[in-house]
Amino acid sequence: MGKAAPAGAAGQSGNWKDLRARVLSAAVLVPCVALCVWYGGLLYGALIVVAMAGMAMEWARMFGYGLQTRRGQLCMAWAACVGIAALAGHWGGALLVMVAAVVLGPALWAGQVAIGCAGLSLLWLRYMSEPGAGVVLFLVACVALSDTGAYMAGRLFGGPKLAPRISPAKTWSGSIGGLCCAVLGGMLIAGLLPGALPGAVWRGAVFGALVAIAAQTGDLAESALKRARGVKDSGTILPGHGGLLDRFDGLLVAAPMAALLSLGAAGGAAFWYAGLH
Repeated sequence: MGKAAPAGAAGQSGNWKDLRARVLSAAVLVPCVALCVWYGGLLYGALIVVAMAGMAMEWARMFGYGLQTRRGQLCMAWAACVGIAALAGHWGGALLVMVAAVVLGPALWAGQVAIGCAGLSLLWLRYMSEPGAGVVLFLVACVALSDTGAYMAGRLFGGPKLAPRISPAKTWSGSIGGLCCAVLGGMLIAGLLPGALPGAVWRGAVFGALVAIAAQTGDLAESALKRARGVKDSGTILPGHGGLLDRFDGLLVAAPMAALLSLGAAGGAAFWYAGLH
């Protein structure tokens, strides 16, 4: 979410010092993710499983269990098993594996549940909803637009801080900017997807806003966790963004929300048609 500049520094070049790294990372990440989402199949499944394992590793590391530790390795493998079970069609089994991670202890189990629910939701939305690729692209695009809009607006306008005790750098201007970008993106994507029903544009706006709120909630939750654990970033794998958790924290909340909404959609349609019959 958008970060405020130091007093009197809004608009100065130092406020954009990480922009180049973020743009270069996005230039590589966005096409790869979009290709996997659109192609689907095992390519998309592998992407989600690898991301789940990577995020579980970062979560464990924040609690002092690095990749060199047995518990850290177990956390990574456990999350991957949840995704693999779902890919094999054993959705109930995937949930049982996720719940059984309680043996790892409360802190690590919380990570397994958060990451597992998001990963399973992304798999379910792609394979079990209609149109699968369009649903996931809508979700990921709105989360990304929320994050980008917050980044740009926060640095351009600064202003009052959103939650100074959790993340002193986040601003109300960034939050509102992210919300507006997600709404506009939701309208555009929902209206352009094949088979759009009447009112799709306005429903896209509403659900784009819901996705943005969920994504910003996930962002704040991860910021609170990092603050409690005394770390700046969850990892360093993505230049300009930090770790996988830093980049995809919004999906930890937004993806399960979208999956739950899809359960109420008529005929397994996109989640923004929830309640239509």
